[in-house]
Amino acid sequence: MKQSKKRVLAAVLSGMFMIGSFAGCGGGTTTDSTADSQNTTATETTTKDRSDMTIKVVLKTLASEYWQYVQTGCKAAGRDLGVNVEVLGATSETAYEEQIQIIETTLNASDTDAMVVAPLQADSVANQIANTSIPVVAIDTQVDSDKVLSFVGFDNEEMAELGGKAAAEAAKEAGWTEITAIGIAGVQGDSTSEARMKGYQAGIEASGGTFLMDELQYANSTADQAVTCMEAIVQNHPEGVSIIFANNDDMAIAAKRVVEGNPAYENTIFCGCGGNTAAMEAILNGEETMTVAVDGYDVGYRGVQAAVEALEGKTPEKFIASPATIVTIENAEEHLAEVQKKENDTV
Repeated sequence: MKQSKKRVLAAVLSGMFMIGSFAGCGGGTTTDSTADSQNTTATETTTKDRSDMTIKVVLKTLASEYWQYVQTGCKAAGRDLGVNVEVLGATSETAYEEQIQIIETTLNASDTDAMVVAPLQADSVANQIANTSIPVVAIDTQVDSDKVLSFVGFDNEEMAELGGKAAAEAAKEAGWTEITAIGIAGVQGDSTSEARMKGYQAGIEASGGTFLMDELQYANSTADQAVTCMEAIVQNHPEGVSIIFANNDDMAIAAKRVVEGNPAYENTIFCGCGGNTAAMEAILNGEETMTVAVDGYDVGYRGVQAAVEALEGKTPEKFIASPATIVTIENAEEHLAEVQKKENDTV
């Protein structure tokens, strides 16, 4: 990585941004958690001791480092709060029917006291929980249902906009005079992926650049498909593109690998989202330029925490914000140390 790519405005890149979470991922601009004054959803509480409570967590998948990081947070909360936590997940982020079945089994199980869910298809989950009486907490992706007592996550659009602005500054530092960006999205129709791409676009356009939305690629949140997408981008733009945005870090790393040795893409900025250990190491090794790092551990932990509050008759905050940080080579080592502490459960 050239030195010019390392010098990015510290005020833009190094700050910690507390990203407020809103229904639909992007419904407001405040950065503080907002407590609901009253929750009218009819749900069951329990007289069980915490040691007898069972909270089941259904994640989008367990087949990625990010979701394993979320799982670690869930289990840490269970240990700290003294409740039983079982974490489940589909085999991939496109295994919709599999997750639907997992949720159905979870809701019908007699030992499920509360459910925490990161939905692959929010509308389907809303239908599934319509008649449940157990507390439900959504994480990462909102579910439009009055059965959801709390949502823990991020304003994906707002944090991606910050990433877009940071990437534009990095591209200018790398010598690009015209800023052109293309996105490699996750699963088509997924609200999280759509919000991130919309945010990236807003950040680029606010910085005077162009986001080629009509050339948006979909990689189903997998590195293998991101390679195919990047190959198509190179074929369409042999002259190079200043910025490639990806829905997650695995995709960004895979896309950058495609253009190794291609001089037209030598100074291209590759920006992912996630901020796991592999991403930090990739940034330090020049295999990814930057990431919008989110705290999956925190999301999992606070999701379980909200479920416990609901079971004990308390009213959890309706929207619980989790932090996001722009990470570059300048602060990747520090962020890596923090992530590893949580992954190793030594916080």
